[in-house]
Amino acid sequence: MALRFAYNTNGVSNHRFEDALGLIADSGYDGVALTLDHHHFDPFAPDFERRTVQLAARLERLGLGLVVETGARFLLDPRQKHEPTLITPEAQGRARRLEFLKRAVDVCATCRGEAVSFWAGVPRPGVTEESAWQWLVDGVKRLFEYAAARGVVLAVEPEPGMLVETVDGWRRLQAQVPGARLALDVGHLLVTQERGPAEAVREFAPVLGTVALEDMKRGVHEHLPFGEGDVDVPSVLRELTRAGYDRLVCVELSRDAHRAHELVPRALEWLRERLPTGAEVAA
Repeated sequence: MALRFAYNTNGVSNHRFEDALGLIADSGYDGVALTLDHHHFDPFAPDFERRTVQLAARLERLGLGLVVETGARFLLDPRQKHEPTLITPEAQGRARRLEFLKRAVDVCATCRGEAVSFWAGVPRPGVTEESAWQWLVDGVKRLFEYAAARGVVLAVEPEPGMLVETVDGWRRLQAQVPGARLALDVGHLLVTQERGPAEAVREFAPVLGTVALEDMKRGVHEHLPFGEGDVDVPSVLRELTRAGYDRLVCVELSRDAHRAHELVPRALEWLRERLPTGAEVAA
């Protein structure tokens, strides 16, 4: 089974949305990882339902699958990056994040996407771990009820520096919310240094909801083009293939939007040149 690749729209943020989708499709990708944000697809702009139906039709015409990403930096608060979250002390803030995530679920359901990916958030100073976990579990359970009714897969992404920053932290959350899938960003494993990327794919393949892929230097949380970091990408591709992973593998190069016209096609070419052979998969 051949791996399927997508490109994240946070890496084409200097393009108009229609142009970004066209570039991704014309470059040969199988899907798009859509970061809901003000400049591409704003879930709080007027006529949300009508625009979502139009998006579904556009993706179908382009032959693109979909993963919905929710990591927009300033969509909910123009003065605080990534705030509010599911672990924000103010109940109103947590409710706003939950409403945003529900709208992400709506987009995924209407467009028949593969998953919605989201993270926990960074604990505010003075917030106890016990309180943060209680708020997180409560919010995730409510979101899962909403998503289950719409047939949408939810995947929680461990993010360096956040309450859930490791795959072991994800296991702790899954123990309390059994339906949770893992959104595995391979590069993050080199930052937390908890497991090797290929090892993590082997271990968590049955519960993967989505996978993000980029290069990264060991210990440095900076998304890099392939070949510029320390990630053994071919070994990751090999383990995903061995596992029969059939969901989108999403390329995430958010810091390189200024050269997306070059990197979008180049990244896919780089990956295809390193896809494992049948003998490598069987070995």
